Amino acid sequence: MAKRPSKHLRAARPLSAGHASAALKADGRWIVRSVPGARAVKPYTCPGCHQPIPVGTAHVVAWPAIPSLGSASGLEERRHWHSGCWMRKP
Repeated sequence: MAKRPSKHLRAARPLSAGHASAALKADGRWIVRSVPGARAVKPYTCPGCHQPIPVGTAHVVAWPAIPSLGSASGLEERRHWHSGCWMRKP
């Protein structure tokens, strides 16, 4: 059986696909997508409170609509947030 190519060599998935929406925060425009608990299969650390987002916990993933200088795309800057932490983000 042949090995699958590394995921790092595959083309990036389009970030705006699916049910994403735009949000305007103090630091600019963000693209935001909800992640239901059933689809949350990896743990993350929330950048808002620096606490873990456990597997199975519904949350949001957000990335800047315009990538920072030095970033090829928002894919490099996406972060997983507790829904409440995202709502409190200025």
